[in-house]
Amino acid sequence: MGKPNEEMNATVGSNGTPAGGKRRKKWKWVLAAVLLLPAVGFALYTWAALSYAYSTGTRAGYLQKFSHKGWICKTWEGELAVANFPGTAPLIFTFTVRDDSVANVLNGLSGQRIAISYEQHRKVPTTCFGETEYFVKGAQRIQGP
Repeated sequence: MGKPNEEMNATVGSNGTPAGGKRRKKWKWVLAAVLLLPAVGFALYTWAALSYAYSTGTRAGYLQKFSHKGWICKTWEGELAVANFPGTAPLIFTFTVRDDSVANVLNGLSGQRIAISYEQHRKVPTTCFGETEYFVKGAQRIQGP
């Protein structure tokens, strides 16, 4: 009569699809896992690094520099000049502010003696969240001589 139909001779799986279809579906899942697992792991690690503070503390000094920086990820970065003794070179404490309300307070305190409270978050995987590991949570002006 003619040549036998090649589709009729193909191996058929238990669900009526060709057996090769199972392999293709398996590779789709493997490919999805290979692409998604690192992204999910990176997101979870970033969340954990930003959620849990390594240390907390306060620093006092003169707000010397405060600016809004970055090409894509804009962050507030500042410098606090911490002078231990008059006549000595000040220690520069660099910090990041993520909260705009705290940034507005700090903008009004430039050049004044202030106290800042901060949290230290170590090993944050990208500078998109800030250039330093010290994130300021609050600031106030110090009254004094």
